[in-house]
Amino acid sequence: MDSILLEIKEHLAIVTINRKEAMNAFNYDTLASLESVVESLRINSDIRVVIFTGAGEKAFSVGADLKERKTLTEEQVRRNVYKIGEVFQAASTLPQPTIAAMNGYAFGGGMELALACDFRIAVNGTSMGLTETSLAIIPGAGGTQRLPRLIGESKALELILTAKRLSAEEAVEIGLVTKSVTKERFWEEVNSFAEKILANGPIALQQAKFAVKNGMNTDLQTGLQIERKAYELTIPTEDRVEALLAFGEKRKPEFKGK
Repeated sequence: MDSILLEIKEHLAIVTINRKEAMNAFNYDTLASLESVVESLRINSDIRVVIFTGAGEKAFSVGADLKERKTLTEEQVRRNVYKIGEVFQAASTLPQPTIAAMNGYAFGGGMELALACDFRIAVNGTSMGLTETSLAIIPGAGGTQRLPRLIGESKALELILTAKRLSAEEAVEIGLVTKSVTKERFWEEVNSFAEKILANGPIALQQAKFAVKNGMNTDLQTGLQIERKAYELTIPTEDRVEALLAFGEKRKPEFKGK
């Protein structure tokens, strides 16, 4: 059984962590498979939005596979920590907009994968958090860096140092989760959110994401230069001309990603 599933629906890719029996925990083989899938999506120009989710209804992912972890040497633990960090960084730097469809528990590395995505949509009542300090370790796949950038230093420290578990509703209140929805309407909402993104120019989507992500790590003047360069890349595109024609003809544009 494949530990990572990839489903492609036209311009939408759905990546599923397929270890339902282990609450979609990450062992080394799963991380290696996820890395391969992410890199295949990076170079696939037909894919315009990527959704990450977990198999079943209980868990998005509970993080590292602790049963495997107990059998590893210190050297192998270092290998796994390096791999999970590299894989989540690869997911974070995908050119396509990414959505974490949090269909259940998201702890530790599972929460860190969600943080590596651009948006997080969770089922009402879902429990989540960076709980590593309760296991005498720290978040090691980007959590200590991405969480404070998202919700602020003080709140991030509070959540990490207390290993607090949040509900989806609490996570929305502090800006950690984009929205929470009922279990019954979950996939309808996820797909609707993706469709709103897919309706727009694919090159513009990637350049806007590039400008925001890279500009946030610089001073304002450098960020404005990044924005200008990103804008310039959209000017000679066929999609920009198509958008103007569609506006004049009062119709929906047909973007080709060119």
